Amino acid sequence: MKIGIIGGTGFVGSHIVDKLCSDGHEVRLLTRPGSEHKAPTHTAVTMVSGNVADETSIQACFEGCEAAIYLIGILREDPKAGITFDALQRRGAERAITVAQEAGVRRFLLMSANGVDEAKTPYQTTKLDAESALKATSLEWTIFRPSVIFGDPQGRMEFCTQLKSDLIESPMPAPLFYKGLLPTDAGGFALAPVHVDDVAAAFAAALVNPQAVGQTYELCGPDALTWKQILQTIAGATGKRKLMLPAPADLIAPVAGLLDGFSWFPVTRDQLVMLLSGNTCSDDGFARLGLTPRAFTPSALGYLSGNG
Repeated sequence: MKIGIIGGTGFVGSHIVDKLCSDGHEVRLLTRPGSEHKAPTHTAVTMVSGNVADETSIQACFEGCEAAIYLIGILREDPKAGITFDALQRRGAERAITVAQEAGVRRFLLMSANGVDEAKTPYQTTKLDAESALKATSLEWTIFRPSVIFGDPQGRMEFCTQLKSDLIESPMPAPLFYKGLLPTDAGGFALAPVHVDDVAAAFAAALVNPQAVGQTYELCGPDALTWKQILQTIAGATGKRKLMLPAPADLIAPVAGLLDGFSWFPVTRDQLVMLLSGNTCSDDGFARLGLTPRAFTPSALGYLSGNG
């Protein structure tokens, strides 16, 4: 199958491209000028130069394709560079959906995020808007809502690598965020980290499964772990012991809001809001696709110390 992919040069996208190529598919990959070095190197990949703001670029990417995949997602905005949730997660997706219909693309897979129904942040609302736009079409759509994704970053930004750098290796104690006045459950909110290769397998499986059309899949790892357990696992995977102390979200949030535009500050206000809400699944999307995700263990995090 020939597949047009937007967002295939990022962390998750590169793994999805690898999986699709290994399954024998042909990929047309939209690549921003200057980012060609980020594209996965496969003989089955054709790079199409352009960007998601340009309809002509998307048309070229989707030319002759039976399926399209939209993967773009960002965690931090940079408005001066045109990097905003609205531009990339909503308008970019809507533009790709429109072009796909006009180009005669039959199948459309969209990367969303678990927890977007809460619609508490621009990240969530723009993802939710993209879902709604896709559902309103006649395309044979499938939507994926993964929890936090971990795995070999292949030189890109990744959840555990970032936590290792920003929190575990920092000389400061790691923060156990909590709501309210008393730290009765500091770091007790739960996430269900999911391996990037399992996410890629879900995309590949759904692409060729007629029963996946019109379905939304929540993708979580097999275990719901507290923030504290996640930090302990990352520290253990790198052979470290880390001091952790309660950190009141009500005091940190205003500071994070002021420093949202600085990449050196480890968390934005919106990220803090979403973290404290937790990120676990109510639906076992992997089971519905006949897949079994791997656990979040020190051995699965071997890449953090160069052993994976």
